[in-house]
Amino acid sequence: LEPLKDAFDVFEYGELSYPAQDGSDGPDVAHKLFAVKTRDWSDDKPSVLVTGGVHGYETSGVQGALMFLTEGHAANFAALGLNILVAPCVSPWGYEHIQRWNPDAVDPNRSFNRGSPDDCGSQEAANLVRLLLSCNVEQWACHVDLHETTDTDETEFRVAKSARDGDVSEPGTIPDGFYLCADAQNVQLEFQRAVIEGVRKVTHIAPPDPDNTIIGSPVIDDGLIAYDYTALGLCGGVTNAPLTTTTEVYPDSPKATDELCNLGQVASVTSALDYLLASRGATGEL
Repeated sequence: LEPLKDAFDVFEYGELSYPAQDGSDGPDVAHKLFAVKTRDWSDDKPSVLVTGGVHGYETSGVQGALMFLTEGHAANFAALGLNILVAPCVSPWGYEHIQRWNPDAVDPNRSFNRGSPDDCGSQEAANLVRLLLSCNVEQWACHVDLHETTDTDETEFRVAKSARDGDVSEPGTIPDGFYLCADAQNVQLEFQRAVIEGVRKVTHIAPPDPDNTIIGSPVIDDGLIAYDYTALGLCGGVTNAPLTTTTEVYPDSPKATDELCNLGQVASVTSALDYLLASRGATGEL
C-alpha cells in the first residue's frame, strides 16, 4: 500500500484484536485495517465501494482489489468523476491464516448490519461499517464485493460449518467458473449482465448444474444467482447502493490461473463502474 500514498489517501480505519492462537497467555494479536480513498472526495460525485478479503482465504479478492488500485484503474475512474473507497482486505487475520472464519468461528460475511456497527456480529464487519459511516455518504452509487468459491468450500468449510452448527454435512458441487451473486431484493439484471460480459473477456463463466442451480441456488441468468444480502448479513448489503454485486471466482479450475483470477476480479470492478458511468450519462447525471 505504501506506493499508493502518492496518488491516494491510504489510512488505517481500525484494528482486529484476537487472543494468541498458540494456547499461550501471550498478548492479543493485532491486525491493522487499511483503506484507500481517492482524493478530491466530493458530495457532488457518485461514491463507489470496493471490498476484498471479507473471506480472508479468498486471495484473488484481496489481490484483485490491489490490482485495481496499482494498475491505474481507480485513478482513471476517479478522473472521470467518481469517489472511490477500497477496503482491500477486510479480514486480514483470515488472509494470514488461510481461513474463511475469524478466530471466534464467525463467518464475517454473515455478520454485517448496515449502519449499525454495534449490531454487527464480528470485528471485521463492525470496523467496515464504522469506516463507511465516517465517509458521511448519504447515497452510495455502487458496491462490488470480491470473493472466490474454492474446492475447500466443499471439502473443509461446509463440513466445519455443519460440525459447528450440529448439522449433517450434505455433499454439494463447486461450479467451474466465474459467477455473480446479486441481491435478491435488488437484482439489477442489466447491471449484472454487464459485469458478466466484462469478465467473460478474461475468464470463463460457470455453467449451471443439471438442475439449473449454482451452489444449490437457482440460476436466474447466465452466471447469476441471488441471495438476500440484508437477511443473511452479507457484506454486499453494507451500503444503500442501487448497484451491488458479489463476485465469485473459481481458482481451482484447470482453466484458471492466479493471474486470471485476479484479472477477473479487476474486470468485475471496471465493468461495474463502466456501467455506472454509462447509466449516469444516459440520465444526464455524472
